[in-house]
Amino acid sequence: MLRYRDFFPMVEDPGLGAGLNQGLPLSDSMPLGILVTDREGRCLYSNAAYQKLCGWTAEELIGSYWSETIHPEDYDRVLKHWDLAVQGRKPFLCEARLKSSTGDVIWTRRNAAELADTMPGQGYVHTIEDISTYKAHEIARLAAEEQLFDERERAQVTLDSIGDAVLSTDIDGRVSYMNVVAETLTGFSREEAIGRPLSEVFNVVDANTHKPTTDPARRAIQSDSIVALEANALLIARDGLELAIEDSAAPIHNRHGLIIGAVIVFHDARFSRETTARMAYLAQHDALTGLYNRSAFYDRFEQALALARRHGKQMGLLFIDLDDFKEINDALGHDSGDIILAALADKLRSCVRATDTVSRYGGDEFVVLLSEISQPDHAYAVADKIRESTAWPMVVEGHQITLQLSIGVSVYPDNGEVAEDLLKQADASMYRVKTLNRIPLTGVLKPIGPSPV
Repeated sequence: MLRYRDFFPMVEDPGLGAGLNQGLPLSDSMPLGILVTDREGRCLYSNAAYQKLCGWTAEELIGSYWSETIHPEDYDRVLKHWDLAVQGRKPFLCEARLKSSTGDVIWTRRNAAELADTMPGQGYVHTIEDISTYKAHEIARLAAEEQLFDERERAQVTLDSIGDAVLSTDIDGRVSYMNVVAETLTGFSREEAIGRPLSEVFNVVDANTHKPTTDPARRAIQSDSIVALEANALLIARDGLELAIEDSAAPIHNRHGLIIGAVIVFHDARFSRETTARMAYLAQHDALTGLYNRSAFYDRFEQALALARRHGKQMGLLFIDLDDFKEINDALGHDSGDIILAALADKLRSCVRATDTVSRYGGDEFVVLLSEISQPDHAYAVADKIRESTAWPMVVEGHQITLQLSIGVSVYPDNGEVAEDLLKQADASMYRVKTLNRIPLTGVLKPIGPSPV
């Protein structure tokens, strides 16, 4: 617990608020801002460092509430934590922006606690530290991390979309990465393969002798150059299937130029065209419904947004959830659930134009991207069309089922100008529809009629 005399030794018997701004060299020499308040938060004393931070004079601060200098965007958060600290009689610590009288915004770290030699809870001392430089570095670091994450995600999508298998090793010859095509050809999942010796995952023999070929990754590392796979290379997959493969290996360098591993790129030489097309398809489509998967949807979403901005067009987004699907799955089994999802996918495709995008977003959730609509009502019309097309009973494994959908709608640019905002709006609208059974129109809920029974 802080004591009054720890900060103000020159005042012999001040009482709370008496003589606080009179001759206090110790506090005025401190680099930290210091503020003393009464129990309601009114300023009784401030030192020179705090006056410099907030741009107020000592006279202006006297009687003002300490919270007046908190930036409006941080105000509610700070006061919430302050109330909890006061109620629990605990020390208070927070980071928040301070808005000075000149309009400058300064990041600060504030500590506050009761003064022990006054009546408990009647007075508080605050120390305020300028952490603007630290915050600037932190914000820059977070931005760099976000950019690095985005770049990795783009690289991952790219590697999973290409037709060739990609497999990499560390300097010791252990698998460090596999893309989707490499998983398919070797029979190992990425999780199973990482950390295993290359020879266990990439089992390559000579097609004529069935003797192991030389390790292409090791040859690339030793020669520090790109090397071709040996002629007549035959990959023996995990299930025993033999595939003729071809392509190359190359060393991987770090930013200092040191070799840290190798990458092998290969493909099925017998069915390269078919394999390439199939793997590229699987990288972008959901295996059950044939719809675009989430990754491909985001790519098409960004492309559609770019076109809409360029041409000054509107665009609609529908977020669709199949109500009570878990209960259907539990009652009829997953096979019947898959039949229902595939049937719903066909219904969605039939309700939109060839230029629109339908995607299975995940589980029983779907999204429909309506490119270049002339007015928001067109999006709601498509939503109505989808509801009507699924209102009829379907028979699955001898059971009659009527699908019931909740559909949320957002429109570019009315409800957002970036993908994330439009998705959030459509998702939120969908959840409101679950309760209210109607579709929102630019923030206003629009009735769409009774749910099918």
